[in-house]
Amino acid sequence: MYCSTSVSIHLLRGVAALGLIIAAFYLSSYGIVWSALAGIGAVVLLRGCPMCWLMGLFETMQPQRSANREPGA
Repeated sequence: MYCSTSVSIHLLRGVAALGLIIAAFYLSSYGIVWSALAGIGAVVLLRGCPMCWLMGLFETMQPQRSANREPGA
């Protein structure tokens, strides 16, 4: 359902989005436009809300966990 197939890429998107969220709060003193652009960038990187990103992370980790498990274990 989610586009990421790699956990590391998913985590990098999350870190970049967190940076943009922090930048949005920092840039609010410089004007609403810059703050809004940083917020929109964060939403694009998260592909929705932070909960959507977290659910995508869990779904990305799921196939790897089942692939590492031995049959019958």
